[in-house]
Amino acid sequence: MAKSNPGGRTRLLGAVGLGCAVVGPLAAYSGIVSPLAGFGVMALGLLLAIVSLVTGIVALVTGGGGAAARAMLPGFSVVGAIALVLTLGGGGGHPRINDITTDVDRPPRFVHAASIPANHGRDMSYPGAAFATQQREGYGEIAPLALSEAPTEAFARVQKVARSMEGWEITREDAEAGALEGTQSSGLFRFVDDFVVEVRAGESGSLVQMRSKSRDGQGDLGVNAARISAFFTALGE
Repeated sequence: MAKSNPGGRTRLLGAVGLGCAVVGPLAAYSGIVSPLAGFGVMALGLLLAIVSLVTGIVALVTGGGGAAARAMLPGFSVVGAIALVLTLGGGGGHPRINDITTDVDRPPRFVHAASIPANHGRDMSYPGAAFATQQREGYGEIAPLALSEAPTEAFARVQKVARSMEGWEITREDAEAGALEGTQSSGLFRFVDDFVVEVRAGESGSLVQMRSKSRDGQGDLGVNAARISAFFTALGE
């Protein structure tokens, strides 16, 4: 009867998991697969790594010794690397929503974004009360930015700052409507988010309203709220 080799299984699972964790992001970054597919491959790698760790622990408990411990190294590498990525990405504690706005009652409206082929068939309207409640609980600091300038001057300022934002691609500038739209891609998986900025008249000057929406996934790891905060910080400088 062939002798069982739990260390070998652990090593194989860990190696395959490590391969998936590397190939998934690289394939998405290079455009070979969609961002969501690349993320799915990485998630599969994480699952295989966890299975390999469990298998390795069982092997250690049943007398696998140093060989079993060494076989667990690929699994530990995958779990550690992905945990680091999620930590650096600020993924913890954010609500599972992917459409953030400074005005939940009258959200800025996407016009050009709806005509982009990648958005065909997608509902670009704001999801409504369910998202608004979660946004207030998770991102209570997100609010419109008041500027002292009249709307026309404020929009010119918005245009200038938007053009200077790293990674932003401006797709629509409508001075008459006081609206600007654009997209930004994430660095690793190339997830694309759409955003729209509207300058509205305020009580004394202008109010800048902004909305940022992810094309994929249910949550956004806080990216859309961070984008709004970063733009408002730059706009207020």
